[in-house]
Amino acid sequence: MHILAIPGSLRAASINAAFCRAAARLAPAGTPVTVYAGLGHLPLFNPDLEPDAPEPARRWRLAVQGADALLIASPEYAHGVSGVMKNALDWLVADEAFVGKPVALVNTSPRAHHAHEAMLETLRTMSARVLESASLNIQLLATCTTEDAMLACPDTSARIRRIVAAVREELRDPAAPGARSPFAAT
Repeated sequence: MHILAIPGSLRAASINAAFCRAAARLAPAGTPVTVYAGLGHLPLFNPDLEPDAPEPARRWRLAVQGADALLIASPEYAHGVSGVMKNALDWLVADEAFVGKPVALVNTSPRAHHAHEAMLETLRTMSARVLESASLNIQLLATCTTEDAMLACPDTSARIRRIVAAVREELRDPAAPGARSPFAAT
């Protein structure tokens, strides 16, 4: 079982990237989480290039194809999905391997609800299987803005562990997506 964590920001101090790295470090044995760091290398999506996609787009598609599930944490810019995240998703639109791909969408900012809803709409339109029990708001903006802070905060690290556990459980029992939410008590 392999989870690909995707931060939708290129900022060096990105909270979303810190979240993805923390998830990789907190993942239980047997559930590796790999952070994808190549979104900044993707060229702007151009359908004319799809038949012979540029190497960064081929690497991106292979990484997504090789993952059992995706864990996306992406910021909101001007009430919308970040350009880098939307571009990455555009490169997957025609990829049949993305159809039915389990995806957990995490929102790390208490102010970023427009992009989260837009991203859910995009993922559903692309026929991803959104893992509702693993998709949530984990509002880190004021409390934990670095990977180390997330790891050191018992509440935050426990929530991150539960997110990864929810993805793992959804993959083990795909017939009951969202049936058992580990967030009911939080």
